[in-house]
Amino acid sequence: MTTNMVESLNSMLVNARDFPYVALLDVIQEKMSKWWNDRRIVAMAITAPLTPSRESEFRPRFAQSNGRHTLQLKPVTYQVKGSELEGVVDIFNKTCTCKEFDIDKLPCIHAIAAAHHAQVSAYSLVSPYYTKEYYMLAYGETIYSVGLQSQWDVPNEVATRVVLPQEVKERKRGRPKTSRFPSVGEFRKRKNRCGKCGAYGHYKKKCNSQTRSTEGNQPTDVPV
Repeated sequence: MTTNMVESLNSMLVNARDFPYVALLDVIQEKMSKWWNDRRIVAMAITAPLTPSRESEFRPRFAQSNGRHTLQLKPVTYQVKGSELEGVVDIFNKTCTCKEFDIDKLPCIHAIAAAHHAQVSAYSLVSPYYTKEYYMLAYGETIYSVGLQSQWDVPNEVATRVVLPQEVKERKRGRPKTSRFPSVGEFRKRKNRCGKCGAYGHYKKKCNSQTRSTEGNQPTDVPV
């Protein structure tokens, strides 16, 4: 189980999650607008047909596909040999028996060799979602601020709607928990506490402090 995306948003909003709703939305809007603009600038600077990550993965496959024996079985089907795993490629349905092409939607070395034999551009077999054009479309829109609340154009059916407060549950004793519960399988590293100075992050043997923590070690009066 992975929560990378959730963790990124949670760390971004760690200081703003206690804000009022409107202020919280402003923080989210500013961060999202910056992300969108940064990625839009990157997309406009791309000179290759594919996104940078897919291009760096795709280009080495051209050299690996050289010298492979290719046999045409049907008008759009080719058999490619010359490696430990041979493949049968269908350039029309964009599939290969090695399954790499099917899963990644990025031509494998067999598909590139088949495309070269069929005199078809290997880039035409790549999923359009990996292209520069789709990358620019993904971040083409601009995320604007919600503006001042006094300037909102609220429809009448929304303004007249009665919204009941949420049900209030009995609060448990103690300080409210602010940190989230760990996910299933997630391991949290415990902080080491020094037995000499009481600080976290190191052991007693590696402590450079000259003072000893008095927490929990207060002297008691011993009757004579």
